Amino acid sequence: MRKVIALEELGLFILGIYFFNQLEYAWWWFLVLILVPDFSMIGYIFGDKVGAFSYNLVHHRCVAIVVYLIGIYYTNSAIQLSGVILFAHSSMDRMLGYGLKYETGFKFTHLGEIGK
Repeated sequence: MRKVIALEELGLFILGIYFFNQLEYAWWWFLVLILVPDFSMIGYIFGDKVGAFSYNLVHHRCVAIVVYLIGIYYTNSAIQLSGVILFAHSSMDRMLGYGLKYETGFKFTHLGEIGK
């Protein structure tokens, strides 16, 4: 089942790359920004509950889609770029086995325990 999920997430990651390609940014922006959402892990400094909330907020695809749609509504390519990066990053993470976090600790995700 993990391989099926990884393939699905690969497809969504490629979709994120497609949407990035529709924006008028140089490709190096994608490479520079793709890991920025991981700064949300800083929330774990304040405990597992805050860390899980901040991580999940930034890694939730619905948030990414809403941000992208807001960018379309306001015809703001920077907001659209933010949505695309959030979407592609969350797909990349899930493809690699890093899911949304439970409040019990960083290694406990909706895809299973990291490292098992």
